[in-house]
Amino acid sequence: MIPSIGTHPEVVLEELQAAFEGPHVVAIGGGHGLSKALQAALSYAGRVDAIVSVADDGGSSGRLVPHLDIPPPGDIRKCLVALTPGDSIWKRLFEYRFESADVAGHSLGNLILAGLADIEGSFEQALIRAERLLGASGSVIPACRDRLVLQADSDGGVLSGQMTIARHRGRIDAITVLPTSAAATPRAVDAIERADQIILGPGSLMTSTIAAMRVPGITEAINRSDAQLILVANLITQDGETLDMDGIDHLDALIRLTGVRPPGAIVGNDQVIDAASPLKGIEFEPDIVATYGTDLITADIVDADADWPSHDPIKLGAVLHAATRGSFRS
Repeated sequence: MIPSIGTHPEVVLEELQAAFEGPHVVAIGGGHGLSKALQAALSYAGRVDAIVSVADDGGSSGRLVPHLDIPPPGDIRKCLVALTPGDSIWKRLFEYRFESADVAGHSLGNLILAGLADIEGSFEQALIRAERLLGASGSVIPACRDRLVLQADSDGGVLSGQMTIARHRGRIDAITVLPTSAAATPRAVDAIERADQIILGPGSLMTSTIAAMRVPGITEAINRSDAQLILVANLITQDGETLDMDGIDHLDALIRLTGVRPPGAIVGNDQVIDAASPLKGIEFEPDIVATYGTDLITADIVDADADWPSHDPIKLGAVLHAATRGSFRS
């Protein structure tokens, strides 16, 4: 997509170069799933942007955020690492996790991002600096500048916090982010509006993908965009937020809870997944998918060497690349 007049000169240069190299891909979500999507996109895209949920309240991020004026850095750090080629010392530092003393469980990368935010004066500038230090092949953009609290209306009442929602076994009727004044970062909106392909997922449906999309301005930008919209389906259900949900339930929840337009395509797995009960592999009924005006693309996208059902970035990248040459554009 050709950049408009008034865009920052560095962005114009990057986008002009990318236009000759491949599509501008934007991936939205959080956690390990988003990292897989980014690694997949790097295999064919001219430019890759990650738009990351900032409603994380678990792990190292959950322990850091109450003491620092920054969004949860954990998922953002994972994306920076995913976009970094090779095995540099900076990449290893960002992945390093302490195992003893008072800092046990903390990721060094999270602490570096917190320090860079202090030095640079803002978290967004810290990310730009981190991208340069790492030599990242793309940009990582927080969905919102604020620290957010995820809230859900469920069959068990109102649930507050990402971890609480993730553990809930039951129907979710609505998801919102607090404070109500929260808004998407301008960089996130701009990236979506310039994208050629937008990838939703994989990752925790309610607490990563939908959490990012519920930031006011994100879904609206997707619906304005003419980019190819693709949902990368999870391989298995998640104990808690998607337990007992089949593929159509995932698609319906995505549209119902965010108001997003139906994806032009869903990328699903066609391999048998041996998931331990009560989890199960996620499958789609093609005829029902078609009623949404959505194409169903199934392929072997499973990492055969992983200890836990996980997407293979190389296989997934090949499928997503082929989809950019497909006939649909919605």
